[in-house]
Amino acid sequence: MRYLFVMDPIERILPDKDTTFVFMLESQKRGHDVAFCRIDEMYVRAGRPFATVQQVEVRRPTDNDTSHARIGAMSEVALDTFDVVFMRKDPPFDMHFFYATHVLGLIDPAKCLVVNRPSGLRDANEKLYALHFPTVIPETLVTSEMARIKSFVTEMGGEAIIKPLDGAGGSGIFHLRNDDLNLNSILETATEEGRRSMMVQRYVPEVRQGDKRLIVLDGEPLGAVLRVPRSDDTRSNIHVGGTCEKAPINDRDREIVETLAPRLAADGLWFVGLDIIGDWLTEVNVTSPTGVQEINDLDGVHLEAAVIDFVEKKVNRR
Repeated sequence: MRYLFVMDPIERILPDKDTTFVFMLESQKRGHDVAFCRIDEMYVRAGRPFATVQQVEVRRPTDNDTSHARIGAMSEVALDTFDVVFMRKDPPFDMHFFYATHVLGLIDPAKCLVVNRPSGLRDANEKLYALHFPTVIPETLVTSEMARIKSFVTEMGGEAIIKPLDGAGGSGIFHLRNDDLNLNSILETATEEGRRSMMVQRYVPEVRQGDKRLIVLDGEPLGAVLRVPRSDDTRSNIHVGGTCEKAPINDRDREIVETLAPRLAADGLWFVGLDIIGDWLTEVNVTSPTGVQEINDLDGVHLEAAVIDFVEKKVNRR
């Protein structure tokens, strides 16, 4: 098969961390042709989507050869000539990403599988999508009104977490406290003085034990990793200093996945990453979920094999 990965510049990825890298590596091992492009290299002509793509051979770096990709020449290719297109551009979800989903949406699904479905990516804001599942999320408020936020924090016992709707990687997240003399200043900054809507959630103290990233494939839990925050930080994201620990999939995790599965299937969101703190779902990551290599290392598995199995079967059924 011919696979295309729409992604960030391949030269900048971390081969020992990046989930897209192991998807490419597994695809290559199976004999599939692997190519990549950036979202700004996609274009439309006469109603048909194209891209400037490059073939690539990926490999694990060694002491003698630290390169992780051998990149071929550029070529102009119609996207529907690929068997599969993986949309793996990292957040944030901005207008550039939004328009890219429209380009991918022009691909005839009878000719090419896009993972995840472009309309699903476009509609599933990673913060707001969780609101469809009120029984498994902590108490949540979405507003730009500072007074309403302060009242909510009080209702939640004096503590809450606030985060931007278009944020990623822990950017813009604050732990709000009623007794913090900086509270007004934080809210003014976060909401841009009432002009920007934010998500505010009840503070879940179990976050100090870790924020679980649960990988879900086709409505089934695949693996999990616990990201534990530093002692001096609210955020547990790996790139801001969180550490990874082994995390079993428990009954509550399965209950959350069962709650989401029908909606995920309907929206064509086959590969997602759920963020779970304690017993509560906090985010649904759909754009470019990560964590596969960390789970592989901790559990001695190869989750990417299950993902490529799924893709192959879906293409063969088509």
